[in-house]
Amino acid sequence: MKKPLLNILLFLFVLPLPAFAWDDTGHKVVSYIAWQQMSPTARERAARILAAANEDSDLGVFLASDSRSLGARQLEHFLIASTWSDIIRNRDYKFRFRKFHRGPWHYLDTFWKETDGRVEIISDMKSDKENAVERLFAFDKLLRDPAATDVDKATALAWVLHLAGDIHQPLHCSARITELEPKGDQGGNLFELMPKETPRENRVSLHWYWDQLLTKNLPRENDECDQEYIPFAAAKITKKYPRAKMESRLKAGKFDEWQREGFQLASTKVYSVGLKRNEMPGTAYKKAAFGIASEQIALAGYRLGVMLEQIFSQPTSPIAQPTPNGN
Repeated sequence: MKKPLLNILLFLFVLPLPAFAWDDTGHKVVSYIAWQQMSPTARERAARILAAANEDSDLGVFLASDSRSLGARQLEHFLIASTWSDIIRNRDYKFRFRKFHRGPWHYLDTFWKETDGRVEIISDMKSDKENAVERLFAFDKLLRDPAATDVDKATALAWVLHLAGDIHQPLHCSARITELEPKGDQGGNLFELMPKETPRENRVSLHWYWDQLLTKNLPRENDECDQEYIPFAAAKITKKYPRAKMESRLKAGKFDEWQREGFQLASTKVYSVGLKRNEMPGTAYKKAAFGIASEQIALAGYRLGVMLEQIFSQPTSPIAQPTPNGN
């Protein structure tokens, strides 16, 4: 067994890695949908950049060296790269963790509370200056910069693959304020769905519930590998939510608008009337939530695909800029 493949197996099957903002499967489905929107030229350029990653990042080791076609291995690398910014949360690899992990980059919370049945945004409570939207604008600019190195572009691309999924998970756009959570509920992480006496290791938060909606509603059969399951899940989602019906909603490069849409869903749909603290949601909520999650995953994939096609299919592209009142 060659060393790169050995490293891949070590990361994927040995280390206890956390998954956040859609589980790792959700992120891979978003990136798979994006890959399908890209031309061969754009795919090749993206794959070449990921392969040029800084050795310290460990990103390059995920490009397998086996008997499969280069295209198959590049697609696999592309999908794994979408989970890299969660992989580097592992504190056992201290140097990599300190150099690359950035927790606040994964979200942009809008703080809000419910007042007399209405959503009231708390404007004097701000999220971190470096956040998912700010980073998407920054990395978009870097990836379009002909003077930037492929080494720098590699980690930027991995972050973009991940953050495009993150910002479409509604709870990565929301911090709900209540008497129990006066500083916000951290995107539903403090909203428990299990009885209070449940052991910590068995607890489920609202955030974790939404992260796993895809895999809970479309479970793998007979331990399907990614090569079988990811295309299947993507096909199910895109059949229900085809790009042709979302073309007017793509809003290429308008990352601040993507976040506002996520917040709107969080504040009006996620915390619905039927949701109760310390109780698992019922069938009706689960069905509605999966519908929202599926649509958001499809939309994230289409938007990401358009973005990467613009960046990598042409020699130069205009740089997306935030709106004056944007994040």
